[in-house]
Amino acid sequence: MTTKNNKIKYLETGVAGAIMAFATVMPAYAYEQAPSLDEQVQAGTLPAVDERLPKEPLVLEVVEQPGEYGGTLRRAILGGGDQHNLVRTIGSDNLVRWDANWTEVRPNIAKSWEVSADASSFIFELREGMRWSDGAPFNADDIMFWYEDIFLNSDLTPNKDPTFIGSTGPVKVSKIDDYKVEFNFGSPNGLFLQNMAYGFGYHVTAYPKHYLSQFMEKYNPDLQTLVDAEPAAADWIQLFNLKAGPMDTPLFWQNPDRPTLHAWNLRNAYGSTERVVAERNPYYYKVDEKGQQLPYIDRITYDQVEDVETILLKAFNGEIDYMLRHVGRPANKASLTDNMERGKYHFFDVGDLPGNIMILMLNLNHPDPVKREVINNKDFRIGLSHAVNRQEIIDLLYFGAAIPAQTAPREGSELYKEWYLKQFTEFDTELANKHLDMAGLDKRDDEGFRLGPDGKRFTLVFLVADVFGLQYPDAMELIAGYAADVGLDIQVRATDRSRLISLHTANEQDAYLWNCSGGQADAYTAPLCYVPMISNSVSWARLWAEWGVDNTRGEEPPQAVKDIFTAYNEVKAAPTPEEMKNRMGELLDMSMEQFFTIGLVQNNPVFGIARNNMRNVPDPLPIAGQLWFPAPYTAQMYFEGGTNLP
Repeated sequence: MTTKNNKIKYLETGVAGAIMAFATVMPAYAYEQAPSLDEQVQAGTLPAVDERLPKEPLVLEVVEQPGEYGGTLRRAILGGGDQHNLVRTIGSDNLVRWDANWTEVRPNIAKSWEVSADASSFIFELREGMRWSDGAPFNADDIMFWYEDIFLNSDLTPNKDPTFIGSTGPVKVSKIDDYKVEFNFGSPNGLFLQNMAYGFGYHVTAYPKHYLSQFMEKYNPDLQTLVDAEPAAADWIQLFNLKAGPMDTPLFWQNPDRPTLHAWNLRNAYGSTERVVAERNPYYYKVDEKGQQLPYIDRITYDQVEDVETILLKAFNGEIDYMLRHVGRPANKASLTDNMERGKYHFFDVGDLPGNIMILMLNLNHPDPVKREVINNKDFRIGLSHAVNRQEIIDLLYFGAAIPAQTAPREGSELYKEWYLKQFTEFDTELANKHLDMAGLDKRDDEGFRLGPDGKRFTLVFLVADVFGLQYPDAMELIAGYAADVGLDIQVRATDRSRLISLHTANEQDAYLWNCSGGQADAYTAPLCYVPMISNSVSWARLWAEWGVDNTRGEEPPQAVKDIFTAYNEVKAAPTPEEMKNRMGELLDMSMEQFFTIGLVQNNPVFGIARNNMRNVPDPLPIAGQLWFPAPYTAQMYFEGGTNLP
């Protein structure tokens, strides 16, 4: 069997460089399947492999070589909001994808696309004969179901993801035929393809109409019967969200009965047992160059544990096959090195280079008028920034493997400016006191803590979750100590990730510690700390973000913030790459001048571990912000010898 490479036709549009339309020429394959499926095919309970694949499957480029079938990929997962552990390994099947080096957008579920000359219209051609994991057909009707019944439904989608909002409003999606859909913004949107290749572009292809329509009033006249049968649902909206997952969060892991397009499907819900199991999807639409249907690995298991230390112990004992989440930090490198032979793993590099890994996210839209007044005073934020000893945090928690920095594009990025990175990062308690006094906190109580405009001690509660292996709880205790030295009362409240997200998305937080994308090319597509945007992880001005999407909602922001929204629309409408860069530079100048968030640390690249006989592991693995890697490429990983066991 032989293959031909994808033929690429470059259409010069003058919008953000060459916009690519791909047409795939497929050979006549004798397709092969995993041996674990043979028995089902022979028994007649599963169609033959060539009947399960689309007419033109995606031939996925492999990192090293075509692999062999078999084995269980063993991972670990924390309780309470670690769902991205699943998402980043399983759930990223979008219309398009980034290549493995994060350099260009390539076909995925869509086999080709066309872009209008002004980049306002995008027509995607789907793969004929593609199927959901239960064997039901996938086609344009599923995308229209997402658009008409979910995206446009304000009850199910109160917050529209910015990916699908242009400068003139929400995108208009139209069905051309069963395998062709058009996304029309009515104005240029030069970043749409790139955004669709990132994490939240998956929404378009995540909602199977044949399954989820039964949970909607429009399609099921007997829906109340299903609502009554579900104790956790008070109405059909809650029922639908239980079965499908809310639009603003990746919740395919909540309902194992929900069909997907992923390489593996969950057999039980995350949190329901001590081990989450995902088994191969026999209808997966990708093959390798030899015609072998992917994925190679039979199943993935996630043992739910209480803390990162338990994950490390499992790695030392040879019970982890592939992991970077939680373990790949400088503090763990020495112990993981000492136990490499025992654990039978090796290291791979991870290009985890966000805008900042440790950011003080103060709630600029705080519901308390007193706290809002203080937090929105730039001098207050400058004073708190100067109070923090960033280098001590780096030395104590990151073994020196980082630099003091604000949240900004990194050195080497085309958007880098030194002043972005270094403003207000000097550890200087005299400067801190001066700016805090200028912010109106110039009076203190008997214990030396500063009083707010209401004459009461000014206190901020910082929420902190132990996530990503970034030692956030330890860092926050240090920060609270630095703040106390300049008279600021910061109280630290430990919580889990899911509770933290629920509080800040409800705008009920004072502040919290988190990280942010935007250190590299994702500054254009995910400027979450430069522009107020709706996100389930980053919220520092949520009401302004809601207004920015729909000015009938949220809260009207100051003119300076309105100007930043306008500037970002101009970035997306830029006619050339050079103009896009210039406009993004202007936006960043405006955003950095406002100093919305307080960045602390930009890290060095981190690492992951993979079992010694594991192949086709991307190295280095790019990952930043909403770049949900390795999910598009996990399907081509395999165990040499067909097993992860000795």
